[in-house]
Amino acid sequence: MKALIFEQFGGPEVLQYKEIPDPTVNGDQILVRTRAIGLNFADIYRRKGNYHLAGNPPYILGYEGAGVVEWVPEHIQHIQIGDRIAFADVPFANAELITVPVDRAIPLPADISFEHAAGLLLQGMSAHYLVNDSYRVHAGDEVLIHAAAGGVGQLLIQLCKSKGAKVIGLTSSEAKKHVALTAGADEVFLYSADWVQEVLKCSHEKEGVQVAYDSVGSTLSDSFAAVRTRGTVVFYGMAGGDPTPVDPRMLMDTSKTLTGGDLWNHVTSLENRIRRANVLLGALREGSLKLDTLTMFSLKDGAEAHRLLESRRSTGKIVLIP
Repeated sequence: MKALIFEQFGGPEVLQYKEIPDPTVNGDQILVRTRAIGLNFADIYRRKGNYHLAGNPPYILGYEGAGVVEWVPEHIQHIQIGDRIAFADVPFANAELITVPVDRAIPLPADISFEHAAGLLLQGMSAHYLVNDSYRVHAGDEVLIHAAAGGVGQLLIQLCKSKGAKVIGLTSSEAKKHVALTAGADEVFLYSADWVQEVLKCSHEKEGVQVAYDSVGSTLSDSFAAVRTRGTVVFYGMAGGDPTPVDPRMLMDTSKTLTGGDLWNHVTSLENRIRRANVLLGALREGSLKLDTLTMFSLKDGAEAHRLLESRRSTGKIVLIP
């Protein structure tokens, strides 16, 4: 099979599109031919060596995708050859073939494309737990969303709006501001402006928002300045670098809450995966959730896809096509 591999850590130039042996299927696994693969910042972190990788090179990135079942062990009865499935947390997805554990195989309805499934599930389930588990957004809440034109950002906007919240977005350019507004944000400010003051001015009685969703990291202290007394900051990414340390005295004095977010502490079973996926796919089908900005690259051009994502010039989701 062909796969996008790398043998040493580094920039996008270390990625190579090569012929390698087909994967070996073991135990409760099925063999899937991938039709679409989601690209995420975690892939960049792993390529650079920021995340631990088990085993020896060549390494294969990718954890999210969708495809068609090519082989099923005899003892598995509920999955058949030819079934359409999607997955959000299966390693080595940057390849034509992948082994998928049965407990991570999410059935994919015929009316949902492989590209939309690969573009939605990981970021969609992230947005879903953020607005339902990390901080439960209610009607009337004022919500601040960092990187609002990104994949998770656009989904957060739409999920918060569906709950009746007022959404304020932050982006790095006028073009991205337009994307966030199109996704449904009520107000969008640029990072180059004094955005903390802008957020405070447009919040109720200038007290600040109820919650800030911060995926940038280096902006964490400013996020605290933008939330009101008894407000919450949800820290779930470091796209802009490590945050400065948080003073617990500040938390005590302002009654503000800092909570972390990691999807895999919330999606812990096949039942949970399927439930969250069905909510997202149902919203996509009904039109209350939209994925209008999928950017497609051939898997062999994966290095270019990495360059685009790492440049922070992209909006929405990047999908690799084998």
